[in-house]
Amino acid sequence: MGGVSGDQLGAPTPCSGTPVAALLDHLMSLSSAFTAAAPKRPADANGGAGEPSADHLDPLWRKVLPRCLHELVEAWRDSHAWEGTTEPGGVTMPAVEMGVVVLDELLVHGWDLSRATGQPYRSDEASTAAVLASATAVQQGDEASREGLFGPAVPVADDARGSTEPWEWPVAIRPGRPRRADRHRRRAASRSPQPRPLRSNSIAPTG
Repeated sequence: MGGVSGDQLGAPTPCSGTPVAALLDHLMSLSSAFTAAAPKRPADANGGAGEPSADHLDPLWRKVLPRCLHELVEAWRDSHAWEGTTEPGGVTMPAVEMGVVVLDELLVHGWDLSRATGQPYRSDEASTAAVLASATAVQQGDEASREGLFGPAVPVADDARGSTEPWEWPVAIRPGRPRRADRHRRRAASRSPQPRPLRSNSIAPTG
């Protein structure tokens, strides 16, 4: 985020219709909602409400957003966060599935931000594998279940297998707009039940 200049806030991102400033606003909202979801406490009533908007971006985002993301990661490193069910934004899901949703948001939107601002981006292999498995499950569902989650799947080269670049995955899926709560609900319905607990360098239970 330190590489995002002020004149890039209006630049387009791979998320259709979402400029950099709106994507940053989305990251602010999801950080609040998903941090609260880890210990199963109610989220801020205003957290994650409405569509991401450049107009709503906190003017202090350069200071606030890194702290919020750090708190989000630390919350999901608690082993208890992965137990039972949790409910951010009115969507009830098994916590182990929600943890993968959190990682998906961070990994894919981190890539969106890097692409939009011309910065390099790499994710660790464990995180990439977990998110790719989730995205593949969504892609294999019907079109209605993935609407608003991702765009259409696109073919990629065979030698992209194992890449940590989301755009080069074997089952590449164009990013859709940042997701609202109802879209998370459709995603939960499209995924296979009881995925294994995530093990990655980004978010993983440490207890």
